[in-house]
Formats: sequence, structure tokens, C-alpha cells
Amino acid sequence: MTNRESFIKGIRDGVPIALGYLAVSFSLGIAARNAGLSAPLASFASITCLASAGEFAGFTLIAASAAYIEMAIMEFVINIRYMLMSCALSQKIPPETSLPKRLLLGMTITDEIFGISIAWPGKLNPYYSYGAVAIAAPFWTLGTCLGVVMGNMLPAGIVSALSVGLYGMFLAIVIPPAKERKALLVIVIISMLSSCAFTYIPFLSGIGAGFRIIILTVSISLAAAILHPIREEEA
Repeated sequence: MTNRESFIKGIRDGVPIALGYLAVSFSLGIAARNAGLSAPLASFASITCLASAGEFAGFTLIAASAAYIEMAIMEFVINIRYMLMSCALSQKIPPETSLPKRLLLGMTITDEIFGISIAWPGKLNPYYSYGAVAIAAPFWTLGTCLGVVMGNMLPAGIVSALSVGLYGMFLAIVIPPAKERKALLVIVIISMLSSCAFTYIPFLSGIGAGFRIIILTVSISLAAAILHPIREEEA
């Protein structure tokens, strides 16, 4: 399959992802609007980040006036999984793939695009991933922009209701696997209780929002990896 054919197939397979991104990023735009970002700034954040959890956490820290170092560390921790995905894809592409193409492929990785790319039979033509992100990224950015614009136009009550849409997306991601794996359910419950503790206990509540996320993410994920590792045959 030629590069052009691979690119077109990537666009076709990326259409469902793009439509899903449009709906999810609209709620992300509401969050950006609540953090005080304009439509151009929120759109720039989306087109350069392409990560719902990373962007949402970033907008949360912006609203809390967190320090740059908090945001940098937090984004690194939350998005570090993309480094692992990049390593996986680096083993799937042809060895002769040039460095610029490899770097561009790394920039296209999202959870969904990684999923369809890793499922490509045989060696992956990077142009397939390029095609998928070429249709998905504009819809992601458009949804964010529309969320900010509509958030500025709609009544405050409706904006407040729409703000919970992103939390619904996270619940939709977490609940199905939590039903199947009791260990994951326990981790989710511990995460929720720990977050409440850091919010309401006087000593812990004084920790900045960014470092609070970093501490909880690293400590809980590390404890889960040690106490309940996923064996290679399970993966």
C-alpha cells in the first residue's frame, strides 16, 4: 500500500474518532472557558496537546493560578503513557523510517490513534497515523473552540450543567474495566478517598493543586503496580 493510500485509509478510520473528539472536547472547552481562557488560547492548547486528561488538568491548574513548575511536572506525569506508546510503535514501523517521520509519528499519538495504529497488520506505514490525526485533530480543536464560544453565550446554569460532561467521560472510561477487575475498583475508590482527604484535611489541603495531583498519581499508581502487577500473559 502506497503512502497516499495509507494516508487516505487513516482519514477514513479516523472519522469515528474525530466525531467522538468533537463531543468530548466541547466539554473540555467549557472547562477552558471556566478557567478564563479565550477561544484562540483554548484552541491552541488543544491542537498542541491532544490529550483530554492532560488538558483538563492543565485548565484546572490555570484556574487555580498554579506555578509553571507544577504544571510542567503534572503534564509529564499524566502524559508519560504516550512515551510507552511511542516505544511500542517504534517497533512496528519499518526500520528505515527517517527521524523526522518518527518524531511526527510521536506527535500524532493519542489513545485512540495508537489503538488503530497498533492494530495495523504487519509493519505500520506512518502515513496511516498521519491521516488519522489529520482528521481527528481539527475536530478536537473545533470542539474545544465551540465549547468556549458557546460557554460565553449560554446562560450560567446551562454552562454549569455542561461542565460535568467531561467527568461523565472519565466515568465512562473507568467504570467498565472497574466492573471486570476488582483491583481496579479498589484503586478507583482509594483515589477518590485520597482526593477528598487532600481537599478537606487542613494540613493536606494546603498543598497546591498541581503537586496534589502529582503526589496522588505517582503514589497510587506506584502502589498499584507493586501490589497488583499485570502479568505479561494477562496483557
